[in-house]
Amino acid sequence: MNHKDIIVSWLLVIIASVNTTIGNLLLKKSRVNPDDYSFIGLTTSPWFIAGVTFYGINVIFFAKALEKLPLSIAYPVLAGLGFVFITLTAKYVFNESLIYWQYLGISFILIGIMFLSQQ
Repeated sequence: MNHKDIIVSWLLVIIASVNTTIGNLLLKKSRVNPDDYSFIGLTTSPWFIAGVTFYGINVIFFAKALEKLPLSIAYPVLAGLGFVFITLTAKYVFNESLIYWQYLGISFILIGIMFLSQQ
């Protein structure tokens, strides 16, 4: 496996994480002041459908990354980046508040990602 393949695979993990973030933001948007609170209203919401679509795209990118990366390393990095991206974007998109402890937690996640991504 060459260096270029590894870099491309890590880029796919990052893209998958961004898609996870977009999917979660769209799911949240589908539940902010919905017109219909029923299960059918949820599953037919355009925001919900878009969110699920981004999850599907996430799976495709992540599966491609797994061709070259070990699952035991790639998945924790995917999840960690997702936690960081979702937390930070939700703060700005939905005005969700973050406290000192959450920023500290994000720092620990990023440090963990740096350790995990070493091969």
